[in-house]
Amino acid sequence: MIKVYTDGSCLGNPGNGGWAFLIINKNDISYRAGFERNATNNQMELMAAIKALEFLNQHNDINLNTDSNYVKQGITNWIFNWKKNNWKTSSKKPVKNKELWERLDELNLSKNINWSWVKAHNVDEFNNQVDILARKAAENLTESSFN
Repeated sequence: MIKVYTDGSCLGNPGNGGWAFLIINKNDISYRAGFERNATNNQMELMAAIKALEFLNQHNDINLNTDSNYVKQGITNWIFNWKKNNWKTSSKKPVKNKELWERLDELNLSKNINWSWVKAHNVDEFNNQVDILARKAAENLTESSFN
């Protein structure tokens, strides 16, 4: 099973945003990072997961680690009622970031993904690394990768 760590960062909310993912496949580690202007933190968290899953289009068994409860709870719990209620929240308001949620849902349904939450800014070295990558992408408005 491939391990993935994702993170999003935003300078202001909205503001310049960055997303990043780190992939651990056996002993190989690679990463990708990118940016969006005028984004929110939640959008960047979603984008990080989407970009990772799109990158892993040939892989089906994935352990995806995120420090975003918004992403973890959204894709494993809330999305079922959102879809059932025509993309409305329990308070009957439109779901924010619907297009990103739809894309993430499509990717999630096409793979076997174990979604895990990790505490941000803690002892997990890979989560800390992906946090730095996402923040640098937002600060410098750059894309980067390493294989």
